[in-house]
Amino acid sequence: MTTQESSNVTSSLDSFRSDVRRWLRENFPACLAGLDALYDPKEATALHNSAEYRRWTNLIRDKGWGAPGWPVAYGGGGLDAEQVEVLDQELAQVGGVNPIAGLGKMMLGPTLLEFGTEEQKRRHLPPMARGEVRWCQGFSEPGSGSDLASLQTRCEDRGEHWLVNGQKIWTSFASVSDWCFCLVRTDTSSKQGGITFLLIDMRTPGIEVRPIELINGATHFCEVFLNDVQVPKAETLGPVNDGWTVAKRLMQHERNGLSENRRAKLDILPLALEYVGLDDQGRLADPDLRLRLVDHMVTSTAFEATMRRQADARERGLRDAIAVSALKNVGALVAQERYDLAVEILGNHSLGWVAQGDAIQEEHIVRDWLFSRAFSIYGGAHEIQNNITAKHVLQLPS
Repeated sequence: MTTQESSNVTSSLDSFRSDVRRWLRENFPACLAGLDALYDPKEATALHNSAEYRRWTNLIRDKGWGAPGWPVAYGGGGLDAEQVEVLDQELAQVGGVNPIAGLGKMMLGPTLLEFGTEEQKRRHLPPMARGEVRWCQGFSEPGSGSDLASLQTRCEDRGEHWLVNGQKIWTSFASVSDWCFCLVRTDTSSKQGGITFLLIDMRTPGIEVRPIELINGATHFCEVFLNDVQVPKAETLGPVNDGWTVAKRLMQHERNGLSENRRAKLDILPLALEYVGLDDQGRLADPDLRLRLVDHMVTSTAFEATMRRQADARERGLRDAIAVSALKNVGALVAQERYDLAVEILGNHSLGWVAQGDAIQEEHIVRDWLFSRAFSIYGGAHEIQNNITAKHVLQLPS
């Protein structure tokens, strides 16, 4: 790229940033500032039904920024990676959140763009981009967590349709989802070569969902039982018996999305100033905490910079330039450290629980800290990610 071309790109991005900033100033409801992900379906549903949240959702949807990087033909905003990054930065500046979220948009959407038929893309992607349909992920099974390819949910060819029987577990948001992207076994003679990727309507007869209550009080995890569930052949994503290839690509999007979610959303410096205070020299009063806060902020900033490098690499077609498995692990550790520090800063204010008179901020931090224990497990455990990095990035022997 010449100096002139580089200058033009910068100028265009600056202009786009100004437009985004002005649009947010005119449209983002200030009362929604600071919202984070809600893992409790009841809380999330109550929030999503509020007038201001619905208004904000409609504005983002109509702007095409629900899925800003997807093609316009499939309901996206048609923005490039740098523009998406600018949009995310400006949203963060006002404490805003993109209300069009979920597993469908984060994982299945980009996978459908790569592997889906034209009919599947036009049917499933626009409702995801508008936030009208919720998706859950039917991958893990009671005996197939870290060794995902050992899954046993049976799928038989019954001519016009598939017949599915089995059980899934740790299925996030299954109790409130409309559809499920699911791995099933269509050939028992081959482990990874006998898996097929299906899109299953959760209203199909034979599907039973049982929520599981977690340590943080939320119940977004579920067991899903599939008993003689009929799935149309048209809902097969990718070739029969080659669902593992599709799943591997989806899991890359999952790890990338989880890394994105680990980016700093809880600013612990103001929290430390509020709960710990300053010494007579104007420094954070606890010198040991001060040192560890600085160390965390340096690591967190380096992680943010690497995430931006990754977005830039993707934009230039260098999809595997940065190992997403390594980023997933680093992001999990950074986020867990952030919540560890936050709870330490709260001190005895972190000992309360729901409806015991604690401030909403304190309750949410404690619940998020409890949930953060799962960051290094879900989406592929820490050890699984290290194995992937060792084999596929460092080319180490098995």
